[in-house]
Amino acid sequence: MHTIKTSLIIVVIITNTLVVAQNPIVPNKGLNDPHIHIFDDIAYLYASHDKSIENKGFVMEDWWVWSSPDLVNWTRRSTLKPDNTYIGKSFQSCWATDVGYKNGKYYWYFSEGNEQTGVVVGDSPVGPWNDPLGKPLLSSELTPTHEYDMAVFEEDNGEHYIFFGVWDYYVAKLNNDMISLAETPKKIIINNPRGPYNRDGNNKSMPTDDKPFVHKYNNKYYLSWGCFYAMSDNLYGPYDYVDTIIKESSFAKGYANPTWPNGFLQGRHGSFFEWHNQWYFAYCDISQTNNRWFRDTFISYVHYKDNGEIATIRVDGVGVGQYDANQGFIEAEDYFKANGIQKTENVMGGFSIRSNENSAFVVYPNIENLKAKSTIEFEVLSKTETEVEVRDGSPTGKLLSTCKLPGNTTNAFINESFKINELYNGQTICLVFKSSANSNLKLNRFRFK
Repeated sequence: MHTIKTSLIIVVIITNTLVVAQNPIVPNKGLNDPHIHIFDDIAYLYASHDKSIENKGFVMEDWWVWSSPDLVNWTRRSTLKPDNTYIGKSFQSCWATDVGYKNGKYYWYFSEGNEQTGVVVGDSPVGPWNDPLGKPLLSSELTPTHEYDMAVFEEDNGEHYIFFGVWDYYVAKLNNDMISLAETPKKIIINNPRGPYNRDGNNKSMPTDDKPFVHKYNNKYYLSWGCFYAMSDNLYGPYDYVDTIIKESSFAKGYANPTWPNGFLQGRHGSFFEWHNQWYFAYCDISQTNNRWFRDTFISYVHYKDNGEIATIRVDGVGVGQYDANQGFIEAEDYFKANGIQKTENVMGGFSIRSNENSAFVVYPNIENLKAKSTIEFEVLSKTETEVEVRDGSPTGKLLSTCKLPGNTTNAFINESFKINELYNGQTICLVFKSSANSNLKLNRFRFK
């Protein structure tokens, strides 16, 4: 067993900073390069930090951990300073980070600028942290690329892998101690790559970008760099480039500009994560700061097409985990929590949800402007009569309405409205699908009137 050195102790700085936001999730803080992980049903965000709105270049003096119970309310939990790592002094290039968990320990990996990667270890998701190596885990001479902007991927069997690099990406399995490599890093092959500097595929020297990230969905591996991504059946690749998840159609008014010198596809460093059977993308944005060197973090819902490709995401100020009854329809697939529910593509070009088991449910928390509403309207497609309950807060919460939806043989979505009682602002609404809805009812969206 590896013995962890504890000579360098890193103090956790606990703050009372509570931020309630939409997008950006933590405004005016310079929070960027977000990696979000779920530990004990709490979301923890590990990120780098642009110093000031006045920045004229990248000035990033420390790393942060934030946490949230709902992706809406965020609290800063700890700060990691380079002085308390092997770097040993103040440093203005505290670049991207990621974290892994194994055997009761949390391993927080950090970039020493665009050159090397270090690691600290803690007993909790927020530390306190110590530097077990006193030197880089990934040193600058390790591969032909630069050893920074890492991502840590946990396979289904509990094994961990570290990805890193710029233009060309490398991957290596981590040993059980999580602070050493089990193998020589291997170069990842990407077929037909694209990137913010390589829109047409002809820029062979800058084919992708920095900041790789890997996640797995439905037995497929997704290698992403910002909003670009490729897919493979094998963790080590080769990967086939697919598309970008941000397009011109993504942006709500006020969120498309300003952008980076190479356009809105540049600089979208981020990560994919799953929570309560919902997928998300957390990423960088500068539309609200007007400064490429003082970035914000946004979160958007992620939906997968039937062929495994990722649908275009929405970039707006509403964000995730909260809703506004005055803004019209709530898309059914944009839930915060679900059980026994499956997303499916529909003929309207979007997604619907359907239940697969008795008492399946979906939860939509923090719905504002409900108090004056008295009706819920569903846009549904059902082969026979089905029943959906609307409850307050949870599947066992107070019954607000019982909605009996008629059968429809036209194969077109229809709108059905029902009276609903005791609505209030900020309410959590739970839709419970009764057994009659199993594999029968498709819910596209709903609204309150």
